[in-house]
Amino acid sequence: MSNNPSSACTAFRGSSRLASGSLLDVALAVKAALAADPTASILTFDDATGKVVDLDLRGSDIEIAARLGGKLPEASSEAPRGRGRPKLGVVAREVTLLPRHWDWLSQQPGGASQVLRRLVDDARRNDGGRSQARAAQAAAYAFMSAMAGDREGFEEASRALFAGDGQRFAEHSRTWPEDIRTHAEKLMTGATGQPLD
Repeated sequence: MSNNPSSACTAFRGSSRLASGSLLDVALAVKAALAADPTASILTFDDATGKVVDLDLRGSDIEIAARLGGKLPEASSEAPRGRGRPKLGVVAREVTLLPRHWDWLSQQPGGASQVLRRLVDDARRNDGGRSQARAAQAAAYAFMSAMAGDREGFEEASRALFAGDGQRFAEHSRTWPEDIRTHAEKLMTGATGQPLD
């Protein structure tokens, strides 16, 4: 998980959902829960990947927010604008291509960045949701492995997940704690919000 303070995540205390929301909000909720019960077993998961997020909860809330790149409501201030188009969500990263790819890109109108964005958008439109479905399955499986890997029905529920069989998944996960089952089902729908068939 990137340290994007607005990234969605969910924390569990044992088998019960403790908090869900932005990384910063969940980190502060986890910190408060651990202050109340230092022996609590709490795991935080990235909702996009289903993987465990390692939170650094040292220091004050302001220090945690600073580490996560976020701002607390009372600590927010107008920061100087950086380069690029942050309001549009533009993120600069490195792309490695072969010389023939760079040659082709240089011949296209609008520059390499515009052409790459257009190609990615076209691929996403023509994907038919397959990439989202695979990502949702992977996220649900990562979460299930951590939280339900030793529970009754895990193997069959996993098979049902990858087969896209929501009814069989529900059947084999029915003995799991409600919060775990509900969160796994939420991750299975992914960004589409569509349940398994």
